[in-house]
Amino acid sequence: MRELRSDLQMNNWQEKLNHIRSHKLFDAFIIIVIIASALLVGVKTYSVPDWVVQLVDVLDLLITVIFVVEISVRFLGEGRKRDFFKSGWNWFDSIIVMVSLIPIEDSDMVLVARLIRVFRVLRMISIIPELRILLNSLIQALPRLGYVAALIFIIFYIYAAVGTLLFETINPELWGNIAVAMLTLFRVMTFEDWTDVMYETMEVYPFSWAFYLSFIFLTTFAFLNMVIGIVVNVLEEEQAKADTDNPERSSLRNLHDEIQEVRALVERIESRIAESSGAIKDDNKNRKVNESD
Repeated sequence: MRELRSDLQMNNWQEKLNHIRSHKLFDAFIIIVIIASALLVGVKTYSVPDWVVQLVDVLDLLITVIFVVEISVRFLGEGRKRDFFKSGWNWFDSIIVMVSLIPIEDSDMVLVARLIRVFRVLRMISIIPELRILLNSLIQALPRLGYVAALIFIIFYIYAAVGTLLFETINPELWGNIAVAMLTLFRVMTFEDWTDVMYETMEVYPFSWAFYLSFIFLTTFAFLNMVIGIVVNVLEEEQAKADTDNPERSSLRNLHDEIQEVRALVERIESRIAESSGAIKDDNKNRKVNESD
C-alpha cells in the first residue's frame, strides 16, 4: 500500500510539473528572464556605480537559480527521463545552465564563464518554436547554398582574371593580381564606392561599365534571389514537417485558413447584397419617375 501511495504521489507530482512546463505562461516567464539576462550582460559593459554592479551580480545569481529550477522542472516533468536527453536542445540548455554555475571570481575560467553568460540569450531559440524552425531551415539549406557559393566563386574568378588582364596597368593596387582583383570585385558587389573603381577604368576603356554592370547583375541580383529562394523553400519544408509532427499546430493552421476563407466568402456576399440593394433602389427610383410622368 505504501509503495502504491508513493507511486501515485510521484505520478501526481510528475503530472503537475508536466502541466507547468507545458504552460504558455511558463515559457513566457522564461523568455522574460532570458531577455533580462541579456540586458544585464549589456549593463556590465558600461561604467556604472558600485551599487549597480552589486545589484547586477545579485540579479545574475537569481537568474541562474531560475534557470536551474526551470531545467529541473522540465527534467522531472518528463514521463521517461531518457526522452529528455534525446533532444539536442535539452542538452544545449543543460550545458548552458551548468556552465553558468561556474564561479566567476578567482577562477581560471573567468572568460569562459562570462562568454557562457553572454550565450544564454541563445536559449531563446530552444524556447520559441519558430526560431528553432528558422535555425533548422538555415542548417538544412547549407548544402544547397554550397553549390550556389561554388558558382559565385567561379564567376568571381573569371571576372577577376579578366579584370587583371584589362585593368592592371590602370590601377595595380586594385587589379595587380587575381587575389586583389577578387577583393576589388567584392567591393563592387557590396556597392562600397564601386563607381569610383568603374569611372577610373572608363577613362581608358569607355565601355568597361558593361564589365561592372554584368558582374553586379550576376552576383548581387541573380544569386541573391537564388539564395533567398533556397532558404524560403527549405523554410516551407521545415514548417510543413513541424505541422506534421505537431497535429495541434497543424489543426490550428487549418482552422486559421478556414476562417480566412469564410471571411472572404462573407465579404463577397456582403458586396453582392450591397450591389443588389443598390440596383433595387435604382429600380424604385425609375418606377417613381415613370409614375410621375
